[in-house]
Amino acid sequence: MNADCLKLTSYFGERQRTGHAFVADALLDLYGRHEIAASVLLRGTEGFGGRQRPRTDRSLTLSEDLPLVAVAVDARPRIEALLGEAVRLTRSGLITLERARMLAGDIAPRTENLNEPTKLTIYLGRQERVYREPAFVAVCDLLRRRGAAGATALLGVDGTAHGQRQRAAFFGRNAQTPMMVISVGSGEQISRVLPELGGLLRRPLLTLERVSICKRDGERLAAPAALPGTDDSGMALWHKLMIYTSEAAQCDGQPIHRAIVRRLRMAGIGGATTVRGVWGFHGDHAPHGDRLLQLGRRVPAVTIVVDTPDRIATAFSVIDELTARQGLVTSETVPAMRAGAVSPADSRREP
Repeated sequence: MNADCLKLTSYFGERQRTGHAFVADALLDLYGRHEIAASVLLRGTEGFGGRQRPRTDRSLTLSEDLPLVAVAVDARPRIEALLGEAVRLTRSGLITLERARMLAGDIAPRTENLNEPTKLTIYLGRQERVYREPAFVAVCDLLRRRGAAGATALLGVDGTAHGQRQRAAFFGRNAQTPMMVISVGSGEQISRVLPELGGLLRRPLLTLERVSICKRDGERLAAPAALPGTDDSGMALWHKLMIYTSEAAQCDGQPIHRAIVRRLRMAGIGGATTVRGVWGFHGDHAPHGDRLLQLGRRVPAVTIVVDTPDRIATAFSVIDELTARQGLVTSETVPAMRAGAVSPADSRREP
């Protein structure tokens, strides 16, 4: 399958409720009922939202309400069919709706002719394996050999895979619990690697999105582009910055991603969320992640910032300073909505 799709992403707090249920459970129940092709619930390690209240796993109190990111991907009509209910369930927080290209099943050589930097997302099962090694490790190794700018494997705790609900349990292998590998590279690099990924994975499911690479290992390549206020349907256009770093990369005695979140909050940015990876690389650095008996964590981290163009300009100046030597920074244009400020009728507008 090679089809246009939509990616619905919701940012909210772990303890946020809707009626008698947590928003996270209600959203993933919704995606399960609609048999969404791929959805992943990611538990953040640090962040803040529009109310500027910090959430972090460094504090027993603040770790009780960590930030969550829920991603759902499927064909446009299937996402549009549940969008209004997803907005009602979230009530507050932030929702983005992004165009993407979804590939599944047989992926023929040169399936896509990509002329711009591209974000490739691969949806996997937690215990999926390739030639006796974890699939996410094999995927990251392949992407590095093919010259991608970076790749990060993120572990999900709930979601759907090929339409089937797969939720992590405390006891059990959780073999099919969804996870995702996010990679960035030139259009030519990503185009070449697609058929190899199709041959590597048993049931490949991938998405492609256009991005701009702003910085790579200290080299500034481009600033976030100027945007019109709205798209053709009247939805607000915001920037999404994604900053790929490692917990081993330090700034003022703390990991860069923690410094970024702290400084962005001080600068009055609308929100930021950091998700800790389990494996990955960026630039010329070797793949790294969690290993048994390792002293000190060197896992990769991804920090996501979504805000209006004027505030993103401020955010980028902070990020530019803190990634002076290390890190990969990308920018995307996304139709965004504050869930509490959008009516169900508005949410059904075509993005």
